[in-house]
Amino acid sequence: MNQKTLVIGASEKPDRYSNMAVKSLQDHGYGVVALGARHGLIGKIEILTGKPIIENIDTVTLYLSPANQKEYYSYIADDVKPQRVIFNPGTENMEFMKILERKGINCVVACTLVMLSTDQF
Repeated sequence: MNQKTLVIGASEKPDRYSNMAVKSLQDHGYGVVALGARHGLIGKIEILTGKPIIENIDTVTLYLSPANQKEYYSYIADDVKPQRVIFNPGTENMEFMKILERKGINCVVACTLVMLSTDQF
C-alpha cells in the first residue's frame, strides 16, 4: 500500500483524534503526512505547518472546524488535489464539500479511525 494520506489539524497531544489517526494510518501501512498549527512530532512523523507542496496525496482527512477550514479551501482543492476528503465528526462543511465535488473530489463524511478499524478506509 503506498497511498498517502494528509492529516490536516494534526496535534502532538495524544488524546486528540488527529494524533490517533496519524498513528493508526501508520499502523495500517499508509503513508502519512501531518499538517498542523504547530511544528512537532507524532511518533517519528513530523508535523508540518503552513501550506507545503505535497505530491501524490490520495486522501485528506480533516480535523479542523468548518470555520478553520476556509483558509485551506484552495490549498486542498487546487494544490493538493486529493482523490477524496474525509470530513471527520464535527468537521462537516457543505460549502467546502460543494467546492470539492465541483472539482471532482470525492467527499466522505465518516470517522477515519472507525474506517481504519473496520477495513473501510
